[in-house]
Amino acid sequence: MIVLNSFIHLFKTPGGHYFYDVNKNVILSLSEEQYKILEYYRKSDETDKCTSEFNAQAIESIKHLRDLGFLSEKRPKEMYHPLNDTILSHLNNKVSKITLQITKQCNLRCKYCIYSGDYENRVHSNEKMTLDTARKGIDFYIEHSKDNEKALLAFYGGEPLLEFEFIKNCVEYFEEKAEGKNIYFSLTTNATLLNEEIVEYFQKHSVHLLISLDGSSEIHNRNRVYRDDKGTFEKVLENLEMIKTKFPDFLSKNIAFNAVLDPQNEFSCVNNFFTDFELAKEASVMASQISNLYRKDTVKASKEYISEIEYEIFKIFLSELGYLDEKYTSKLLSKEYVERKVRYSRLQMRDELPDRIHHGGPCVAGVQRLFVDVDGNFYPCERVSESSPQMKIGNINDGFDVNKIKTLLNIGKLSENKCVDCWALMFCDLCAAAADDIDGLSTEKKVSKCSGVIDTADSMFKDICTLREFGAELGKEIYALDMIE
Repeated sequence: MIVLNSFIHLFKTPGGHYFYDVNKNVILSLSEEQYKILEYYRKSDETDKCTSEFNAQAIESIKHLRDLGFLSEKRPKEMYHPLNDTILSHLNNKVSKITLQITKQCNLRCKYCIYSGDYENRVHSNEKMTLDTARKGIDFYIEHSKDNEKALLAFYGGEPLLEFEFIKNCVEYFEEKAEGKNIYFSLTTNATLLNEEIVEYFQKHSVHLLISLDGSSEIHNRNRVYRDDKGTFEKVLENLEMIKTKFPDFLSKNIAFNAVLDPQNEFSCVNNFFTDFELAKEASVMASQISNLYRKDTVKASKEYISEIEYEIFKIFLSELGYLDEKYTSKLLSKEYVERKVRYSRLQMRDELPDRIHHGGPCVAGVQRLFVDVDGNFYPCERVSESSPQMKIGNINDGFDVNKIKTLLNIGKLSENKCVDCWALMFCDLCAAAADDIDGLSTEKKVSKCSGVIDTADSMFKDICTLREFGAELGKEIYALDMIE
């Protein structure tokens, strides 16, 4: 029985022993004796000694798993994205969403903003999009989304509401060009420029707003400030009160909130604010971290801050298991449980790994999102650097640069030797931006993030199995764990 080089990942929870079989893409539970045998074989080639140390029944059960096709040593031979050969069809017909960067200017100077000067790629400027560029972008999108029933247009800045008349022109042009489709508009805003005229127009045209609000006055005003460093919390609240009074349906149906979490603040203070915040009772509330992508320094969190987050996630697990009322859990972190369910849903049994596969992470650049900058250049999304030549995937006049898109799609080629031997390859979340060094795509930069990806995948597996041990329902479908129980 040779299992020395099986493509598996062994892990334990307080309540069980498991291995993830990469070829079969399933997690199997083990007895403690079975676990020790697999662990032993991975550390030693003294197979005869193993046979004498462990009981015969456990060894036979491992052999049986081998006979069933588990514990295979097969690795993929190549990183090759499954959509590589059909990408042109997707780019021509299935572009899901267009985001227009209508201005690089903002009326605020938020201290963690990607335009703040702390990042390598952007600074505030007076550059803004022309209406001709916006219309060409919309025309291009409509032409390249023929297979989609939905048509999605998003506005991005700077602060988009500095250009309200421009937005109106785009909305009405988009409605004309996308007639017959389910049209969806969205806009991210600091909410300081909202007034009755704007909200009335947005309500009439069903524009959805994502409002940036970081917490209480003290927390929000620490980072989200006007050019004179004056805080903006009071103005945002004033505008939200106006919406609540005059457009209550718009407040409940069209507004969501995003809180940028600054590790310098106590998470509990931010969390308590959104627990008690009446204006957000019915709204979707989400949280994001200060981005480290292209940042000149690194935002680090203290042990106390991380501990607070982990405790709140633990409470969410207790709530899902029926041990704690949902009202005591954090709305800001509700996506954490959803992420575990998504990971669980990916555990779909298969015969074995194909020879050609690609690790998780890269989006289908230009298809899932199409970001158009003020000059009409195309990028995979608003998070990548506009200073990076490899991220520029076309423009409104020349169309898509398919060769560049294929390079971003197959970013696993950069680290192929490591990826084909990585048990976490299906749960990787590294896209091309993780390798972007502005001057080129860097293997070293991408690989430097691998340990974090592997640690996260291991932690997710342990959470999933622990939740299952306590009876959590993670999905309606029958996945790997159901099949072995």
